[in-house]
Amino acid sequence: MKDVVVFSGSAHPALADRICAHLGVTRSPVDIKRFSNDCLQAQLLENCRLRDVYLVQPLVPPTQEHLMELLLMIDAARGASAAQITAVMPHYAYARSDKKDASRISLGGRLVADMIGTAGADRVLTMALHAPQVHGFFSMPVDHLTAIGVLADHFRGSDLSDRVVVSPDLGNAKVASQFARLLGLPVAAGSKRRISDDEVVIDSIVGDVAGRRAIILDDEIATGGSMLELMDRLRDAGATDATVVCTHGLFAGKAVERLRGHPFVTEVVTTDTVPPPVGWPELRVRSVAALFAEAIDRIHHGRSVSSLFEGVDPTYAPPQARLPFETLA
Repeated sequence: MKDVVVFSGSAHPALADRICAHLGVTRSPVDIKRFSNDCLQAQLLENCRLRDVYLVQPLVPPTQEHLMELLLMIDAARGASAAQITAVMPHYAYARSDKKDASRISLGGRLVADMIGTAGADRVLTMALHAPQVHGFFSMPVDHLTAIGVLADHFRGSDLSDRVVVSPDLGNAKVASQFARLLGLPVAAGSKRRISDDEVVIDSIVGDVAGRRAIILDDEIATGGSMLELMDRLRDAGATDATVVCTHGLFAGKAVERLRGHPFVTEVVTTDTVPPPVGWPELRVRSVAALFAEAIDRIHHGRSVSSLFEGVDPTYAPPQARLPFETLA
């Protein structure tokens, strides 16, 4: 891996360090300065000439700051004659702005994808986009990873006899079905209507949850509004309790307070695609660093990345007990 250089902005250097540990490389330093006029400047403090550069930067709050850092790092790598530049965005925040559902509304997901391409990125490596069509917003190759195999590992060895996987909405039902197949469980889904950014209405539950313990699977939890509404409906439908599971645990606003003290919630599980909130020792965090490191290794050596989905996504192969590469064994 001597031709691989990994940099990180200020969004989540701890994840970058874990990825580097699996790759057997040292994270290279970046000098990010803020001038008196509030402009940012990024300087990569490692030789990039004709090397394979990976810039690890999830788009987390303050999102605009971290986006600008990423764009500046991409520009710096391009100016330093990097052979290939990969933007590693474990969380792509603007994926939620993916459709024109109101008059004269911006499509931030596409705009930011264009900005990343214009800055000079050759490839994007990301995880659990809010909607699959966001993949098509990028003009360069995108490797779109999933965390459901890592999250499923959390439940292996547990008694799952009375469990059911529940999707908060019908749009996420396909991923929930894949997750349920990995664990050999039935699946249900909520019928959700979004009123605003932090307000939703769930009319009903599709599927049988009576007398069962729910495993609620979502791609992202921001304020936790959807979770509260869903748990009310699950309780009405006869579910006994719930484990909340998500890939991107942003837990903004009152989300920690809402979920940590909720009597219906027995456990909250997330991954480290974004920094975990402070002061929540009960939160269970599963690392996806090995998965990203394996993807980077395969990209660098020109090997298949889609094979990482074998045993996770039935599009590629039937479900297996574990992900098919040694770094997670």
